[in-house]
Amino acid sequence: MKAPILTPLATALPATVPFTGPETQERRQGQPFIARLGANESIFGPSPAAIRAMQAAASEAWMYGDPEVFALKAALAAHHHCAPENIVVGEGIDGLLGYLARLIVEPGTPVVTSLGAYPTFNFHVAGYGGTLHRAPYKGDHEDPAALLALAQQTQARMLYLANPDNPMGSHHAGAAIQDLLANLPEQTLLVLDEAYIDLAPAGTAPEIDPDTPNLIRFRTFSKAHGLAGLRVGYAITSAPLAQAFDKVRNHFGLGRIAQAGALAALQDQAYLSEIRAKTTTARTRLSGIARANGLIPLASATNFITMDCSRDGDYARRVLAELLARGIFVRMPGVAPLDRCIRVSLGDETALAAFEAALPEALKAAG
Repeated sequence: MKAPILTPLATALPATVPFTGPETQERRQGQPFIARLGANESIFGPSPAAIRAMQAAASEAWMYGDPEVFALKAALAAHHHCAPENIVVGEGIDGLLGYLARLIVEPGTPVVTSLGAYPTFNFHVAGYGGTLHRAPYKGDHEDPAALLALAQQTQARMLYLANPDNPMGSHHAGAAIQDLLANLPEQTLLVLDEAYIDLAPAGTAPEIDPDTPNLIRFRTFSKAHGLAGLRVGYAITSAPLAQAFDKVRNHFGLGRIAQAGALAALQDQAYLSEIRAKTTTARTRLSGIARANGLIPLASATNFITMDCSRDGDYARRVLAELLARGIFVRMPGVAPLDRCIRVSLGDETALAAFEAALPEALKAAG
């Protein structure tokens, strides 16, 4: 065999990676970053209880994790006042989106999302041959009305919406999500990405029956719980759709350490309250740094601040490059007009002070 025997679809796909990791950039630059503020990780770290649970589970790492993820599913069901049959647990939201695409998408399947929204969803849809239709943002927000109109026009099988949103950090009230859901075409599934919901204002999460058949909600332990390195995410959805994941998921995808850490993190709600308080403080601090340097910090319901550079994408890319050259890892939206901004994750005082020192130099160098 001279070359890998790929399907025509796989052959036609570009060799793309949705995100270039900071480790890759460090290898290219030949030195580590001073401040890691680009991946929306929680620099505040996980709950001490979660760390202890993971340490205890480490000695059992010779065993596979429970393929039914029984204890964590039961705890999540109790937390969300639903049945375990409404819960799917998997390798982060990204992994679960891949399974969902495998279940729903085939070549030509119409799917609706926002132009510039979280790209991993698009990556999975394209990987199964779906046809993506994109509605532009309305200002700094995803536009539910435009998404709905596009779903109706295209008879989309899925409509993806992140609330709160990445990369802009904006959010819609839960009532807007409920209104969108009530008006969806009959064949459309609302894919609601709530990765940042633990950090959002009260009322952002809609009050919706878990057994609603045209909705799947995704949550994660990567953000507020500080466990991005474990890759544990979960979905809340109707029992038939949740059970369908068993047809395609990796049943041994979550190891024992990951399951133990996520369970302990979920049970430590007091620590989560501490993280919310630290998030509020860091948002204020980071927004102040932006304003002091002539940038406009957008209102955020997440663990990052998107900063409007008030010029075009070429200028924002120069600012980004200058920050990277000074050892500050940040990212930016990739699609105009959102690409007038840079996006900076929240951090502790050491990381924010490093960003504060580098930003004026980067802005000056960017011209």
